[in-house]
Amino acid sequence: MRGRAERTVTDMEQAEDKVVLCGANSYEQKYYFNEQFKSLPESIRQELQIMCVLYTEDIGGVLVLEFNEDGTLEFKVTAPEEDYLFDEIGSVLKIKQYQREKRELLQSLEMYYRVFYLGEELEDGEKDS
Repeated sequence: MRGRAERTVTDMEQAEDKVVLCGANSYEQKYYFNEQFKSLPESIRQELQIMCVLYTEDIGGVLVLEFNEDGTLEFKVTAPEEDYLFDEIGSVLKIKQYQREKRELLQSLEMYYRVFYLGEELEDGEKDS
């Protein structure tokens, strides 16, 4: 998943029908949270921050969590080719670990996005607005 980052995390709120939830950049040592999601509980925002920052501290590069057009939350990782400290194998393993350990959180975030941003109905047929 290597590739030159053409945009910074703060420039990526909405790109190509995708909406950035949050991200961290190991090169600038910064964390970004999309203020569109400020209604999320503080504990969830803190958990997202810890997850992103720990990832970039352990692996390096830039990690961005973004929703695609159907509401699936994706992990996007970029690192310049000349970053020899970036751990590609560790990146894949860490993302799989997060997807396994934080599955309930990630699924809840996807449901939240689908209901409040895409206007989908809840599974019991009730639409929340």
